[in-house]
Amino acid sequence: MRLIESDIRDVISGKNVTIVKPANIYECELQDNVFIGPFVEIQKGCVIGCGTRVQSHTFICEDVTIGTHCFIGHNVTFANDLFRSGRPDPSAESWIAITLGDFVTVGSGATILTPFICSGAVIGAGTVVVKPVKIKGIYAGNPARLIREL
Repeated sequence: MRLIESDIRDVISGKNVTIVKPANIYECELQDNVFIGPFVEIQKGCVIGCGTRVQSHTFICEDVTIGTHCFIGHNVTFANDLFRSGRPDPSAESWIAITLGDFVTVGSGATILTPFICSGAVIGAGTVVVKPVKIKGIYAGNPARLIREL
């Protein structure tokens, strides 16, 4: 048996970054004034913008960029392998990169399966986002639907 413990390694960190352990955070960038709650995984190639808060039990897969002053609720999942072949794809070249603009709020239990969410969008709790969010507004449901423009 090989035991690999959660760890924080190879992180570019700005000023006043808070990480509550246990956490598994590696090969990414956390800018100034970022808060990361417990039981969070942030994988390589991610950038978490200034003033962003990531609550507990959230999974942020490879190559996710989250803008400044965002709020990511509890148990949010970002997924970049969309299983296009019907099974997991080990080739990172076929995965999507995910970008959230500034001042985005993602409610607890949401799942992000899209390359883009625009600045100022609000994603409701439990929402499954499968298409790019291009209009600033409140989104909810499975799949996500625009409830109201902001």
